[in-house]
Amino acid sequence: MNDTGEGTMRRARRIGVIAGLIVAVAALSGCSSSSDSSSAADAGYGGDAQQGAPAADGAAANESGGGEPATDRSIIITGAMYMTVDDPIASADRATGIVQNAGGRIDARSETAPDEHYGGSASLTMRIPSNRLDAVVDDLRKLGTVDQFSTDSYDVTTEVADLEAQISTLRASTDRIQALLIEAEDISDIITLENELARRQAELQSLEARQRGLDDQVSMSTIDLSLTTEPVVVVDDSPETFWDGLVSGWDGLVAFLSGALVILGVILPWAALGGLIFLSVTAVVRARKSRIARRTARSDTTEATSAGA
Repeated sequence: MNDTGEGTMRRARRIGVIAGLIVAVAALSGCSSSSDSSSAADAGYGGDAQQGAPAADGAAANESGGGEPATDRSIIITGAMYMTVDDPIASADRATGIVQNAGGRIDARSETAPDEHYGGSASLTMRIPSNRLDAVVDDLRKLGTVDQFSTDSYDVTTEVADLEAQISTLRASTDRIQALLIEAEDISDIITLENELARRQAELQSLEARQRGLDDQVSMSTIDLSLTTEPVVVVDDSPETFWDGLVSGWDGLVAFLSGALVILGVILPWAALGGLIFLSVTAVVRARKSRIARRTARSDTTEATSAGA
């Protein structure tokens, strides 16, 4: 009995030990798989981070790179240039040639002829291709001295984009109305669709005209060129003191005498000729009177002789 009980207890202890070993092995296996899983997860996370780092660096490089923006900017450039030149009219002709050779045009031109007090002037409103503006300005600087030059820039990129979107939407709407008009059969529907189509077409034409105007302003910069000469300096030489008055009077007297001598030199030959003519006429008249007097004396003598006889 005792042997049997002891054997049962030993078997129970063996079973307990085996069960404990099984549980311990199972626990160790779970911990090992858990560690492997977390290690794998950590390895995967680290790998993703390492692979993602170059991509992030590449994105940062793309953002910080010096490449051009995704969309072109629409810039309107206007300006004014004031220059002093020797001959404004001739310089205006040269400026016109420079602009036209660059593919531009002259929208307005005005000129003022020179006179004794003013050297004349010319002004031009030039339309220059925006991509040739710097080169044309450099050529214009060679015409004379640049007194002032300034430009202003206006960014109309948003306005251009909005206008394009409006035009695109309106064109699509117009096309839909045209399609409906083709399928319409009722006269009232046709009239309504035609009126709506006309209204939208007019609006579309107005938007397209604005778009062409913006495109022209963006593609062709506007520069106003003013050409003038050096101002004529008027010196006020009126006398301010007694000595200045005396000197001025003496200079006036000398100038008058010089002018009188010049006039006398011009008149003298004519006066000499007139004197010769006068003397000749006087001599002829006197000779004639003398002959008449002698004839009269002879007549009187003859009559007196006849009466004495």
